[in-house]
Amino acid sequence: MQPTATVLVYSDDSNTREQVRLATGRRPATDVPQVEFIECATPAAVIKELDRGGIDVCVLDGEAVPAGGMGICRQIKDEIFNCPPVLLLIGRPQDAWLATWSRAEAAVTLPVEPVEFAAALADLLRRPSALSA
Repeated sequence: MQPTATVLVYSDDSNTREQVRLATGRRPATDVPQVEFIECATPAAVIKELDRGGIDVCVLDGEAVPAGGMGICRQIKDEIFNCPPVLLLIGRPQDAWLATWSRAEAAVTLPVEPVEFAAALADLLRRPSALSA
């Protein structure tokens, strides 16, 4: 098992980024690596970090402003070669269809529920496409 996984967290709200960090802990499950976070508060920072490489999973806030995570997800799926899997944070369960439109691999609702979030993140980290950077 690789020693660490790098998770990019995008939200304009520092409280949402903190919820993600706290829900994940050192690792979201015992069978996946420990997690290191890269936090981004702007869409430009997300693109810059993805261009740099080494990201295993992206967590994008669908409620972020001025650019929501759904639009950013769709953009990076089109523009980033071998885009890492995306976990989208959505405002309501009814927005799950929008997560599908954005091409996110998974979605959980806000506020972050730790058990649900950690399970979704661990599932993405177990995918063959993750942890290959």
